[in-house]
Amino acid sequence: MTTTIDKKKYLDLLDTADISPKVIETEDEYDRFLAVAQMLMHKRGNRTPEDTALLMLVVRLIEDYESIHHNLDDWEKSTPNELLRHIMTVSGTRNVDLIGIIGSSGVVSEVVNGKRTISREQAKSLGKFFKLSPGLFI
Repeated sequence: MTTTIDKKKYLDLLDTADISPKVIETEDEYDRFLAVAQMLMHKRGNRTPEDTALLMLVVRLIEDYESIHHNLDDWEKSTPNELLRHIMTVSGTRNVDLIGIIGSSGVVSEVVNGKRTISREQAKSLGKFFKLSPGLFI
């Protein structure tokens, strides 16, 4: 089923976000698109159909740019904690958002800062929370 969007609202949203719906070509554009994705992800339960449509487009363009310009070998060398920090940055997730998901505020802080390894149970919870494979966090 295709969601209907209001073209004027969508164009206004593009104007507000200060991006053009085009292929990302530079790191500056990439950073702008990441900021827009974060802003839209923060809206969680309050997203309009236009917000959702733009978020889907922005994420697709970010993924395309990353697949070409960001070497996956670098991420394969990352620790699960480093990967968690990256995912949190990209998604706009804060430490407080993970309290109760993987433990107390102290546990969250230790995990995020790499002072504590991520347990299997925490990896499952993180996978569910971010809608990613738990294996990324082990």
